[in-house]
Amino acid sequence: MSDFLHVDAVELSRRIAAREVSAVEVMRATLARIDAVNARVTAIVSLRDREALMGEARLADAMPRAGWLHGMPLAVKDLVGVKGVRSTWGSPLRDCVPVADEALVTRLRHAGAIIIGKTNVPEFGLGSHSFNPIFGVTRNPYDLSRSAGGSSGGAAAALATGLIPVADGSDMMGSLRNPAAWNNVYGFRPTAGLIPSEPGDSIFSHGLSTRGPMGRSVADVSALLETLTDGAFQPGPPPRKAPRIGWLGDWGGAYPMEEGVLDLAEGAMAAMRDLGWEVEPLAPPFDAGALWQSWTDLRSFTVALEYGADWRDPTRRTLLKPEAVWEIERGLALEGDRIETAAAIRTRWLSTLDKVFGQVDALLLPSTQCWPFPAEWRWPREIAGIAMDTYHRWMEVVVPVSLAGLPCLNLPAGFGAAGLPGGVQLIGSKGGDGPVLALGEIYHQATQWPQTHVPVLDDDT
Repeated sequence: MSDFLHVDAVELSRRIAAREVSAVEVMRATLARIDAVNARVTAIVSLRDREALMGEARLADAMPRAGWLHGMPLAVKDLVGVKGVRSTWGSPLRDCVPVADEALVTRLRHAGAIIIGKTNVPEFGLGSHSFNPIFGVTRNPYDLSRSAGGSSGGAAAALATGLIPVADGSDMMGSLRNPAAWNNVYGFRPTAGLIPSEPGDSIFSHGLSTRGPMGRSVADVSALLETLTDGAFQPGPPPRKAPRIGWLGDWGGAYPMEEGVLDLAEGAMAAMRDLGWEVEPLAPPFDAGALWQSWTDLRSFTVALEYGADWRDPTRRTLLKPEAVWEIERGLALEGDRIETAAAIRTRWLSTLDKVFGQVDALLLPSTQCWPFPAEWRWPREIAGIAMDTYHRWMEVVVPVSLAGLPCLNLPAGFGAAGLPGGVQLIGSKGGDGPVLALGEIYHQATQWPQTHVPVLDDDT
């Protein structure tokens, strides 16, 4: 594998700008790497014509520099429409070739990126396991028999295997955090609203879902966030004093955890304490059951509004996966007072957080409740002997952040006994994206998990 395929994106950008490596060389190596490993991980889908890509790389070498992504190959999450590129949303119901780019893609192109294709997702992004009837399953590069997570599973696996230097993703229920943890990379869910919404985005999903960046370093994540926000985000300075971190663990026993998950988080906390950070346990600040009720009702309501028309058409309904049908039917059955109650719980949670962040600078939770599960499963039916009563209950640990729209960075935390990666959520107050990323950069410099533990596939040397 060419050495520049696993350097940080900001470093690759510098090398291209300094003409230490050409866009043509990067593109040629990227396509060779995709040929070598992608069939086994299914991270990149809808790959564009190779001659066209090489032509765009040659043009990038000949043209003035457009931005920090100039001449760099990127694949866009397959929940985003890209002009002239097959875009599916993981469903035959949405399979099409758009005639225009979504705004996110326009920003990437303006920064100089060459769009090579898409990254794989679950159907409509529902569920944290990236499989669909069009492209199949995205597998974990640290163990090809396991899930890469989702819904940004293709993006995370592509980053881990060096197929792309940096990636976009999106996060409603952990979709930037869960796959980042399971692929030993960084995934950042920004404050809700920081990244501008797309013209076609549902007004009902506002605050519940957001686009966001992923990378193998925090510097890469920050640079891409600046691009995705059209410069509205600017990295902040490092903290002037030791941060106070509140450790929430398993939320007082409310969130079942597989063996070893909390031990891995303890290792991340030890690294933080070595940096001089104050990390102390914090009692659960809110009832987990109320958070779950509010979240699931608001989520089902949103999903029903987004995809209810597909469900109402009997022919189209047969093409929906069972989990989507369940979510839509649940949302359609909700009464108005149930939605009002969900919104009221959310408001109380936001008020509680104002008090919590008066005591600490950031919060810490595991990014997942279990290790990557077998790729053939649809979802885990139990965790630590506790039955999961919905297809997404096993991701409950991400709900406090999602419901409040807080900035949250997955920090790679190392590997468990079976050699599988995990991570922790570093959570900031609303609008505190810069401070969270500044802390993440300090942690990254001290740990370097993505750089020191690259996945090794059968033919890697």
